[in-house]
Amino acid sequence: MTDQTLPPVLAEISEEFLALGEQDRLQLLLEFSRELPALPARLEEHPELLERVAECQSPVFIVAEVEDGAVHLHATAPEQAPTTRGFASILVQGLDGLTPEQVLETPNDVAHRLGLARAISPLRLAGMSGMLARIKRQVAARTS
Repeated sequence: MTDQTLPPVLAEISEEFLALGEQDRLQLLLEFSRELPALPARLEEHPELLERVAECQSPVFIVAEVEDGAVHLHATAPEQAPTTRGFASILVQGLDGLTPEQVLETPNDVAHRLGLARAISPLRLAGMSGMLARIKRQVAARTS
């Protein structure tokens, strides 16, 4: 994967978004918001293990774990914040199971590659970038 290439699942998700008109992209983002996996019980019982994403207006929490050479992501975001929740779901689905190197090489402009820049506020796009930055920082810390 080069610096400009998305990991395979994120590339597929990006293609899905770009194949749609802007309004339909928002609908797809809402669909992703409903697909955010629930936290495993061990994290629900210990929410302090998750890191708050300060760039998001909504309370979004993320943790990246590295086990047996694979990254496993968990995130939580309120149902009342479907855009943010959708972004979290996209990152979890698109990065979970990758190697730490693949996650660290993921381009920082994922949010823009979904074709949502004109439909979503810059603040929300910055939130998704903040989520990815937190994921990368956690992965780097866990593999150093």
